[in-house]
Amino acid sequence: MNKDQIIEAIKQQIQDYQSTVKVAKVGTVIEAGDGIAKISGLGEVMASEMLDFGHNVFGVALNLEADFVGAMILGESKDIKEGDVVESTGRILEVPVGEAVIGRVVNPLGQPLDGKGEIKTKTFYPVEKIAPRVITRQQVTTPLQTGVIAIDAMIPIGRGQRELIIGDRQTGKTALVIDAIINQKGQDVTCIYVAIGQKDAKIARIVTELASRGAMEYTTVVVAGAADPAALLYLAPFAGCSMGEYFMDQGKDVLVVYDDLSKQAVAYRQISLLLKRPPGREAYPGDIFYLHSRLLERAARLNKDYGGGSLTALPIIETQAGDISAYIPTNVISITDGQIFLESDLFYQGIRPAINTGLSVSRVGSAAQIKAMKKVAGRLKLDMAQFRELAAFSQFGSDLDEATKNQINRGQRLTEILKQGQYQPLPVVDQVVILYAALNGYIDEVAIEKVKDFQQGLLDFCAAHGTKVMAELAKEKQLTESIEKDLKKLISDFKATFKN
Repeated sequence: MNKDQIIEAIKQQIQDYQSTVKVAKVGTVIEAGDGIAKISGLGEVMASEMLDFGHNVFGVALNLEADFVGAMILGESKDIKEGDVVESTGRILEVPVGEAVIGRVVNPLGQPLDGKGEIKTKTFYPVEKIAPRVITRQQVTTPLQTGVIAIDAMIPIGRGQRELIIGDRQTGKTALVIDAIINQKGQDVTCIYVAIGQKDAKIARIVTELASRGAMEYTTVVVAGAADPAALLYLAPFAGCSMGEYFMDQGKDVLVVYDDLSKQAVAYRQISLLLKRPPGREAYPGDIFYLHSRLLERAARLNKDYGGGSLTALPIIETQAGDISAYIPTNVISITDGQIFLESDLFYQGIRPAINTGLSVSRVGSAAQIKAMKKVAGRLKLDMAQFRELAAFSQFGSDLDEATKNQINRGQRLTEILKQGQYQPLPVVDQVVILYAALNGYIDEVAIEKVKDFQQGLLDFCAAHGTKVMAELAKEKQLTESIEKDLKKLISDFKATFKN
């Protein structure tokens, strides 16, 4: 081999050479404990970047200080100790999204908890994302039917809205949102239920109930249980939101339930105090409002230029002794588009769902109702509010004029109509028929204890003898003169057969 051939061979080797040297950006743990680690040496780390602690444990960089990085550990931290090497991954914290997560029970990192094998998807979304800008949104006008007659009639929720469910513990907050998820069957709405700090037994019951009613076919359950680290409780709502945003970006409608954000606030407070973040006013982390607002602002209804998808958020907040003027409740009330307040006193009286119509409001209002419901339920909330006032007043006097007696009489029957069993959502057409009968005096002579029998009997009668009217009402979504005429005849015919 001559000199020129040797030079060519060397050049070829240099050209074909592939380095096997891996350059890693690493740091060292200087302090660890309580799910938090302080790390030195990660000079180029990004906020919210995933960090690899080894032992198959990851963390997230939160505090970027001058001398160290404060990180929260996602998972068991007992094996992490001072002096351990930490590697930056170069990836912002993200979760798997897509069709593969539907019907699954996962943790906030998108890892399966249901024993059905790994989630196979190539699409990932960051858990933190800037909310859709105003220019990309459109008005909330399409109803999201919950199947709960008291909500759909008086406090309607639209697709893309943020409606707070608030009340003391054991007042039926979770039951309300599970009914709403069950009612989305056949409505082309993907549902994400985020359980934050709930007992495993309760979550198992909910998943079993959803599966038995066919709701898991379009639902993902994200679980950060009561025994999980605070880091996972903090991340769970953001992970659930990201999973929902994928479908919104595909032009679909999504319902996301956060159950509940009170526990997320407590977890975030714990993390913030351990990381020595400034507590801010009222001794709570100063940016707890920003935490919830940047989560809930991601709920939106996009305009046609951006796919026309929507993400509806139903956050839940637990109050203490009905105090909705406390710090966290007022924070979330100011972020959302209305609230549904569940009252303990009503719950114990057997009025379930225990919705306080005076303190509950939807800022979208009748814009998120079909025309038939708008016409029928227009005066329902006012009638109920007046009834409550008159009922309280009538306790102190026995001599009531005829008009007041009639109003109290109808209010008592409307209260019965608005009672609804758990896991029994009603189609909106059925709700319209029941309310039409109630508000037009057809049940005024029915004994209170027979109102529920009348209601069920009327629906059965309509299903048997009024299929044409019901189908027309479902199609038109408004009470035209001909539909109203047929409906009146249908109700009158049933009333003639009903034994009081």
